[in-house]
Amino acid sequence: MSEEKATYNSAVARLRQIIEEIERGELDVDVLSAKVREAGRLIQLCKDKLLKADEEVKKILDELDQ
Repeated sequence: MSEEKATYNSAVARLRQIIEEIERGELDVDVLSAKVREAGRLIQLCKDKLLKADEEVKKILDELDQ
């Protein structure tokens, strides 16, 4: 998944998939490490998108108050 094109929902869906794979406990150590790195990038992407959305909503609400 390209991070520039990733949506919040697609990132969350991929995170859920990674969690399921990890919980099964069948991953090789090298694969596990890669999955954890990918999950970290996806979590940061989600966090960034949530912060951006929060800022946009606050801006809109501030404009409505004026």
